[in-house]
Amino acid sequence: MHGEYKMPGGKLVVADVEVEDGLLRAPRISGDFFLEPDEALEAINAALDGRPAGLEARELAARIERELPRDTVMLGVSAEAIAIAVRRAVTRASDWHDHEWRLVHEPPQEPVLHMALDQVLAEEVGVGRRPPTLRIWEWASPAVIIGSFQSLRNEVDPDGAKRHGVEVVRRISGGGAMFVEPGNTITYSLYVPESLVAGMSFAESYAFLDDWVLGALGELGVRAWYQPLNDITSDQGKIGGAAQKRLASGAVLHHVTMAYDIDAAKMLEILRIGREKLSGKGVASAAKRVDPLRRQTGLPREEIIERMVGHFRRRYGLVEGTLADDELRAAEKLVGEKFATEWWTARVP
Repeated sequence: MHGEYKMPGGKLVVADVEVEDGLLRAPRISGDFFLEPDEALEAINAALDGRPAGLEARELAARIERELPRDTVMLGVSAEAIAIAVRRAVTRASDWHDHEWRLVHEPPQEPVLHMALDQVLAEEVGVGRRPPTLRIWEWASPAVIIGSFQSLRNEVDPDGAKRHGVEVVRRISGGGAMFVEPGNTITYSLYVPESLVAGMSFAESYAFLDDWVLGALGELGVRAWYQPLNDITSDQGKIGGAAQKRLASGAVLHHVTMAYDIDAAKMLEILRIGREKLSGKGVASAAKRVDPLRRQTGLPREEIIERMVGHFRRRYGLVEGTLADDELRAAEKLVGEKFATEWWTARVP
């Protein structure tokens, strides 16, 4: 069994292992990481040999750490990254390059349709009718998008939303509320088969699925990293946040919104951002919570998107695609039955 895992911000780890009678046998860890002393690699393989193949990554990582020589130095790799590579081998996880990726970048669409498209496209990938897809969103109107489990009254000021003509919609993933206006954010979704994140915990898959974004931002001169659980941040402040949903069909929906240029004063009139949330970020105002990409890059939003897509294409391959007619019809049907209804938007009052 063969598994690979690129540690976010680090190097590639490769695990080749056999399983006999439910136990790991003859593990061979390799990669382009740095490790001292040489004997540490032997210790890692020995720590894995004979362990139950069903152990979770954290348990394997703890075993590795206990067996490492006291003076071990690991650069570009960690015990956790090695354990994830082993889990990906055992679970026969797929790799980015095992899939033919599609790009969907449609003209501006209404917020409620975006919510429905996320569910439909993820389900289509799950049942195998659509290949893994990267979708870039364009917004036709301003909106507040609240997480699946957020309280409507706690997160949104209805008078502020009405005054500014902002629609409130609820998505199927968890996480916090987002305020968007056409042209002020960069939003994308990844619809991937569950096999791509096999062997990873929910939390580990966040950084894994957005590692390409960090590379793209680096090419734009933005030094960015992942802040667990779901924030993309930089030394100049937060850039954006991710959310995720696992579907019963066997697909993973992973979407991200990054700020390009935000009207913080308007946002404060619409969102109820509590003192606890602001103090937890160590800042005095919401205006400092999100650092717009416009200021960090000096580039037009369209060029940033073009360069992000180009980075993904060079890294994993990407074929131009469109929404199928039946996908769009299914999404429009879901709008009427679910996403535009009061029962869904206010399902957590």
